[in-house]
Amino acid sequence: MTHDGPAAGRTDDRLDEDRPGRAPADDATLALLLEVAGTPKPGNVDRHRDLDDLRFDAFLGGAVGAREGLELAARHDASLGDAFERGVAGMADRARTNTQFGCLLLLVPLVRATTAGNGSSSGRLDPAAVDRVTHETTVDDAAAFYRAFEHVDVAVADPPPDAAALDVRRGRDAIPTLRERGLTLRDVLAMSAEPDDPDRVPDRNAQEWVEGFPRTFRAAEWIRTDTGPLTDRAARAFLGLLASEPDTLIAATHDPETAREASARAATLLGGTATSSAAVGEPSDANRIDAADVDADAVHGADLDAAETLATAFVEDGINPGTTADLTCAALYVALRRGVEVVP
Repeated sequence: MTHDGPAAGRTDDRLDEDRPGRAPADDATLALLLEVAGTPKPGNVDRHRDLDDLRFDAFLGGAVGAREGLELAARHDASLGDAFERGVAGMADRARTNTQFGCLLLLVPLVRATTAGNGSSSGRLDPAAVDRVTHETTVDDAAAFYRAFEHVDVAVADPPPDAAALDVRRGRDAIPTLRERGLTLRDVLAMSAEPDDPDRVPDRNAQEWVEGFPRTFRAAEWIRTDTGPLTDRAARAFLGLLASEPDTLIAATHDPETAREASARAATLLGGTATSSAAVGEPSDANRIDAADVDADAVHGADLDAAETLATAFVEDGINPGTTADLTCAALYVALRRGVEVVP
């Protein structure tokens, strides 16, 4: 098995050097565009398929609209929460719907970490830098995060009974409780990262915030060390992420078992294990890959032709791995900062 990327403990100072002279907001916007252009990403909008209530064009508009918030994230005279809310508001204004809320939640701290310490785009982007950024968030950042929910409808699971006052769907009405309890943005996300119910699928984006973005950096290495068009690399990374862990959005809109089954179906497409249309997306002892075996070799061997069949099945079943798309977008940003080019 290949142990790849920072999640496996490998360090390479060269890979942690940022791209000199390239604005982080440029790469963040490009990551948003590349994510939606990657295909097939089973269950998600891509350049070959729309959903009934969500179109490819909306994602292009959302990426452009989010630009001002991403530029604020790179400035140290702007708060992280304000940058996030501005990005969501701009996205909603251009897309007229929620296209990339979760992507922005991950991109904003990554962009800030890119410039952390020196206010330029020539710093180091690594898990430690992002972890410092999330630890520095404030109650005001949390308040801006809650206000962002007033710009778009976001599918989230119901909060635990003892956290009803902090339900994000309350928007600004929850801010007095935030201030009373002194909760920072990282504190708020930590509550979703470790649910009390062991059967509940954790919020993967929230886990990134409190764990130092391990999934993002691992998938960025899958993309960086892969070959071929960057949109194909993104699609393969998406399958690897989905196979690794159940998707939060699927669990919220369906149930945890559906989310786990979707991950098992994605795993059959890794490493060339699914070789016939009958086997595609149907996990069995013969074609199942364990989450622990999802490494660079398995991801690079993903069968994108077979993934087209699974994409059709997921759309028909209303299975939408949106959180996995968020993580793919974040990974694309890191890969771009570490030297990956659209045209090699």
